[in-house]
Amino acid sequence: MRRWIGPGCCVADHDINDLLRIMARLRDPQSGCPWDVQQTFATIAPYTIEEAYEVVDAIDRNDMTDLRDELGDLLLQVVFHSRMAQEAGAFDFSGVVAAICDKMIRRHPHVFAGQTVENADAQLREWDAHKRREREQSGDADTSALAGVPRGLPEWQRALKLQKRAARVGFDWSDPRPVLDKLAEEIGEVRHELDHGADAARVADEIGDVLFVCVNLARLAKVDWSAALRGANAKFERRFRRMEALAAAAGTKLDGMSLAEQDTYWDRAKAEEKQQIEK
Repeated sequence: MRRWIGPGCCVADHDINDLLRIMARLRDPQSGCPWDVQQTFATIAPYTIEEAYEVVDAIDRNDMTDLRDELGDLLLQVVFHSRMAQEAGAFDFSGVVAAICDKMIRRHPHVFAGQTVENADAQLREWDAHKRREREQSGDADTSALAGVPRGLPEWQRALKLQKRAARVGFDWSDPRPVLDKLAEEIGEVRHELDHGADAARVADEIGDVLFVCVNLARLAKVDWSAALRGANAKFERRFRRMEALAAAAGTKLDGMSLAEQDTYWDRAKAEEKQQIEK
């Protein structure tokens, strides 16, 4: 087992205690890293979100080496927040570990307390019931089916959670096809606002409805919204880069072309991709 014994001095494999010591050194006001010392919960939060997405990206690419490294980066975020909390006298890393261990045991009585559940769906219902009871015990008077959906989630993910919660009490479509009709309706309302010169707030409101319905469509079609959008992003980037390469091969650049000329290169990039798929 490797132990951290000073600057540049360590042997064998590191463990979590080494990481905690490294973070303590980085945050030392006298001898630590100036960047690390000046960080706060608020300034680190965006990095925490970014690292979580990088974990997902490594999973999408099935890159186990990258996944290991990205999980390490995400763990560092937990350690960083925990260290700042310890400095503030709020809690430390051991408190974080104790809290999640207690929660996992408490919310899995079918594993740790001899209770039984029929299947995964039943377990989800029990999980929600446990969370609701915990909120009530903490004095939370919100009894809505939507209670407890975090406001700090990415908005598409919060939309998905809100829809799932509503669906559990029967407020839902049974099939994705009617959602297409709703989507067409919402797009029509966006068009109406644009045609009538509506202000930005009105247009934003209607576009928000379109996006909310798109999340609903993906959910009912059993498509992972985030994965689908990542795939669309990757496809756009791949095709756009190919457009640039085709233009460069012709001795020109996309910049300065008309949209019609650029569309010609886009169509060529799409056609090449289709041919490769069909081979």
